[in-house]
Amino acid sequence: MEEDTAAGLKDAIRVDQGQLRGHIDEVVRSSVEETLNALLQAEADQMCGATRYERSPDRVDTRAGHYERKLETKAGEVRLKVPKLRRLPFETVIIERYRRRESSVEEALVEMYLAGVSVRRVEDITEALWGTRVSSGTVSRLNQKIYAHIETWRNRAIEGEFPYLFLDGVVLKRSWAGEVRNVSVLVAIGVGADGHRQILGVAEGQKEDLEGWRGFLRHLKDRGLAGVQLIISDACLGLVEAAAELFPDAQWQRCIVHFYRNVFTNVPKTKVAEVARMLKAVHAQEDRRSAEDKVREVIGKLRAMRLGKAAELVEAKAHETLTYFAFPSNHWRQVRTNNPLERIIREIRRRTRVVGAFPDGHSALMLVAARLRHIASTKWGKRRYLAMETLFAPVLEEAVA
Repeated sequence: MEEDTAAGLKDAIRVDQGQLRGHIDEVVRSSVEETLNALLQAEADQMCGATRYERSPDRVDTRAGHYERKLETKAGEVRLKVPKLRRLPFETVIIERYRRRESSVEEALVEMYLAGVSVRRVEDITEALWGTRVSSGTVSRLNQKIYAHIETWRNRAIEGEFPYLFLDGVVLKRSWAGEVRNVSVLVAIGVGADGHRQILGVAEGQKEDLEGWRGFLRHLKDRGLAGVQLIISDACLGLVEAAAELFPDAQWQRCIVHFYRNVFTNVPKTKVAEVARMLKAVHAQEDRRSAEDKVREVIGKLRAMRLGKAAELVEAKAHETLTYFAFPSNHWRQVRTNNPLERIIREIRRRTRVVGAFPDGHSALMLVAARLRHIASTKWGKRRYLAMETLFAPVLEEAVA
């Protein structure tokens, strides 16, 4: 009997946690809404110099109704009844705070997107933080706001001389009439006469071909790029020809890492490590003459190993990887590879991977440019990369003489 009574009492006091939580949330939301609207009314009274319907010689204005405005708070969405006055503009601290909060939220959403957070994840985060799920359309709309700033940055004037120019491209996916096709984004970074790196340009290229590179390099030159002495890149189709056309006084350095990979495609996996040591010995020499002697030695060894195609490639193209010997030795490690730009390209791929296929080439370009703009503003562009005094020392000595 006592057990039945206890069970009945237990059932009688059972609480629905979901309903209780919802009721509490609604009470809190209603309280916040009531408090904020009371503050608005108090501000209106203060501006009018009297409360509503009060007859007072101090009154300077009268009410003209109100309009509603939504405000997202931690307690949920509330509806503000913003007073309207007949003569004076109603400027409220609450609305100004709302505007600042709205702006900060927008900036946070854009920063999350550009930092590599997927649109779906942005939606989840906003729902967890503010109780409101921001749609992918909202994120896209917010991104449009910064596109104008990105375009201004992308087309800014290039000031000063840049002796070293690194070039590369990244291939992304875009949707086209129901199909997924490739779109190329070309990137250029340079080391200035002050030794600091700068992201000089980024542009869409239909393909990484002669016309694409010619247009990109002309874009850089028209914006003021000058003083280029060495161009470092992979042997991209059309790049070398375009570089010779637009910057005829500059030399070209083929990235040794990419060259190694090209050679390895003609080498069995079991012999890649041995061939890699042979190639590295070429670029460990103290001068170009010694490196050329080592190249001939490597060619002989490759033929003895019956790696004829690898030997032919080294014989035909190895000299393209030795241009850096004409520059200061303390710069060799940095200018014989395209690694400074390769690291940035990897970061771009990491960011664009969460997008998948872009709706068009312009969207791909904007996201890449936004990421590059962010990188340029970090310590990457503020730290001195090379001591350029050794490059200009001969010129200074001649001027003194």
